[in-house]
Amino acid sequence: MESIVADKYPFLSDEWIAAAKQIQEEMPAPDSPPAHTVAMNLEITEAPFKGDGEKIEAFMDTSSGEMKLDLGKLDTPDLTVTVDYATAKAIFIDQNPQAGMQAFMAGKIKVQGDMTKMMAMQQGTPDPAAQAVAAKIAEITE
Repeated sequence: MESIVADKYPFLSDEWIAAAKQIQEEMPAPDSPPAHTVAMNLEITEAPFKGDGEKIEAFMDTSSGEMKLDLGKLDTPDLTVTVDYATAKAIFIDQNPQAGMQAFMAGKIKVQGDMTKMMAMQQGTPDPAAQAVAAKIAEITE
């Protein structure tokens, strides 16, 4: 399989999702499962490549023992988070938890469902293999 990690794509675009999935397949799997189990729907607003009022619907699910991020919605999420594009990128790509806390305190992040699941994700030591995957994904992100 030819690697597509040399190109850069807008965060959460169809091309970015495809490249991120390929990176996850090419990189060594994390040594341990995610520290916390969460099924979370994401509604991302204000994406620069979407029309006014259009949201990106995505999800993050760790219930299988590995982290899955994809476009679409889970039928029975633990929580649904609505966040603007810039904040989502700062949290997921820049790995900036302060951006998330500041946005939450400013009312820019809305959470429906089990907020303790979201808070638990911020705790624990990341797996080095998972950090390597995250770094490669950041490299392909515009």
